[in-house]
Amino acid sequence: MTDVVVVANRGPVSFRLARGEPTASSPGGGLAGTLRPLLAGTGTTWVAANLGEAGRQAADAGLLDVDGIHVLAVQMESSDYQMAYDVVANGTLWLCHHHLFDLTRRPRFDWHWHEAWAGYRRYNRAFANVVAETAAEGSTVLVQDYHLSLLGSMLAEARPDLSTVHFLHTPFAEPDMLSVLPGDAAGELLAGMAGFGACGFHTEVWADAFRRAYRDPQLAEAAGTDAAPATFVAPLGPSPQALHDAASDPATAAAARALAEAVGGRKLIVRVDRIEMSKNLVRGFLAFEELLETRPRWRGEVVLAAFAYPSRETLADYLGYRSEVEHAVERINERFGSPGWTPILYDSADDYQRSLAGLLSYDVLLVNPVRDGMNMVAKEGPLLNRRDGVVVLSRRAGAFEELGTGALGVNPFDVTATADALEVALSMAPGERAERARRLLETIGRRTAADWLEDQRRAAS
Repeated sequence: MTDVVVVANRGPVSFRLARGEPTASSPGGGLAGTLRPLLAGTGTTWVAANLGEAGRQAADAGLLDVDGIHVLAVQMESSDYQMAYDVVANGTLWLCHHHLFDLTRRPRFDWHWHEAWAGYRRYNRAFANVVAETAAEGSTVLVQDYHLSLLGSMLAEARPDLSTVHFLHTPFAEPDMLSVLPGDAAGELLAGMAGFGACGFHTEVWADAFRRAYRDPQLAEAAGTDAAPATFVAPLGPSPQALHDAASDPATAAAARALAEAVGGRKLIVRVDRIEMSKNLVRGFLAFEELLETRPRWRGEVVLAAFAYPSRETLADYLGYRSEVEHAVERINERFGSPGWTPILYDSADDYQRSLAGLLSYDVLLVNPVRDGMNMVAKEGPLLNRRDGVVVLSRRAGAFEELGTGALGVNPFDVTATADALEVALSMAPGERAERARRLLETIGRRTAADWLEDQRRAAS
């Protein structure tokens, strides 16, 4: 794969300063954690933003290459990075694609935001320059996610010999929601994506929304084209061997023992999330509260273990949501808790072994995002679980398109329906639990992360 260039905001390795020297560490999960083992030893080039003093020192010392992956760092002004990453990518595009705008109050597209959009454009241009200057003739360029949606038109102009693919790991906004963006920004976004040879999505629902954006007269006029690029659907699958290896780690076994001791033989509901609005943690806690309120027999008999680690805490909305989450947990525990029983075991530490322990041990896995590109927890849980656990899954998660026949589907906005689904899952007969678990495993086993990567390569040909 020496003719393949992967382009992403984050690289396959991160650095910290230890005694003044840059020290490498692997990314814990997410896109980088998925791609690194797939690309190890292939000679692939990975282009990423160079973040922080430790990363700059590592680049100067020639330490960026890792596991047979050639890493190129994109240099840019820190202010451009902050505007592109915080204000536009995570503060605007993430919210837009997940339909999370609070339209009575936000967004506010003032001169500060338009300045940030210019920074987002410069951020994409910096990536385009590195790719254009370094990619071999006829290379395949696999661009990842909403941070880099403008790259298609830039590379098409600078290097028409390259085969370019963009893969979006989020949903794609419906045209009405995309039209909330300023017209010039929405048009530039669609024009940028139209420059790719192909654009990929986890589900047909998101691909269809993308194509319909180009059929919207207002958006097409702003983009200067009504011709959507080729699209393809490539659901991301798990990496089974890596998961099972991690689950076999002694640290995971220790975490599982600690969890079992805390649960004390009761039924166990588990959720594993980032603390982020689209994951819908607060409504999940409210559904658990309603279960305890309306089905008193579960009081003292079930525990909800919520393993939720903080995310994007430079943004006020995320800090505010974390406060809501933690307040809900405290209130429910205070209301229903009794000596020897804490209804919600909440842990906000970013602890991978603890999360794996939860997936190994659940009776019910609650995955209720309001909107999610895929949601890998819904696939990793059944792959690891040892108890024929039942998955309660939002119908608005991308994973539901594949897993709907084995999971219990819920409307993520309906707290009562979610409480009802928890009751059904907790009370389900062993035979039905086993059959649902079998169907989930059969479906999940059809695709791995390697299949997803190969789909992108094929789309570029």
